[in-house]
Amino acid sequence: MSMLEVAGLKKVYSTRFGGNQVEALRNVTFTVEEGEYAAIMGESGSGKTTLLNLLAALDRPTGGSVKLDGRDLSEVREAAAAAFRRDHLGFVFQEFNLLDTFTLEDNIYLPLVLAGKPYREMQKRLKPIAQELGIAGLLKKYPYEVSGGQKQRAAVARAIITEPRLILADEPTGALDSRSTDELLRLFAKINGRGQTILMVTHSVKAASAANRVLFMKDGEVFHQLYRGKDTDEALYQKISDTLTLLATGGDRR
Repeated sequence: MSMLEVAGLKKVYSTRFGGNQVEALRNVTFTVEEGEYAAIMGESGSGKTTLLNLLAALDRPTGGSVKLDGRDLSEVREAAAAAFRRDHLGFVFQEFNLLDTFTLEDNIYLPLVLAGKPYREMQKRLKPIAQELGIAGLLKKYPYEVSGGQKQRAAVARAIITEPRLILADEPTGALDSRSTDELLRLFAKINGRGQTILMVTHSVKAASAANRVLFMKDGEVFHQLYRGKDTDEALYQKISDTLTLLATGGDRR
C-alpha cells in the first residue's frame, strides 16, 4: 500500500450566490510512496492549490478520496483536523509563516508545545536538527533579525521536528534568492535521503528538477508525469521545461 493514495479526486466550488459551479479538480489520481520526493507543477488555475488544501485536510473533496497510511482524510472530524495535521504532516510555506514575536527557537517548538510535549524532549529533538540546518547559533534571534534563507531553514526545522509522515511544501523557494534556493534544495535532498517523504508544489523548474518525480497539472487533472530515473538535475530540468512548453501550447497528454 502506498503511503499517500489520491483516487478520483474531485472538487467543485459554487459561486457566491450558487448560480455557477467551478470544477477545480476532476478525477485526480496518483500515489506517493514512502520516502519519495515528488513535485507538482502547473500554471495558475490548474488546481495545484486546491489539491494541496485537500492533501492537508484543510478542505474536503466533492468526490474521490485522499488516504494517508490507509486513513481517509475526509473521515477526520473538523475538531480533530488540527491535531491530525500537527501529528502527521509538516508544512513549509513560501512566506515562512513564522511569528515575529517568537524567537526562531520558539517558532520551531510551537507544534510540539501544542502537542503537549515536555520541554526536555523538545530540546533533545531540536539540537541535532538545528546543527544539521546550520541555525544553532540563530535560535535566540527573531525572524526579523535573520535572512530569508535562514527563516526558511527555521521553517523546515519546525516542519520536521514533529517527525511527520509527509512534508507538504508550498512554493518553498518562491521568496528566496538563488543562493538560498540552492541551500534549501540541498537541504530537502538531504532530508529525503534519510527517508522523509516530501511533496512540493512549485512554479520553479529548478526546484522541481531536484525532485525524483514531477506531476504536471492542467485544467484540474494530472496531465503528465516525469520520473528522474538516471537523469541529472540538468537533464530533468530540460525535460520539465519541454513539458511546460507543451502545456502552454495546448499539447496533448503524452
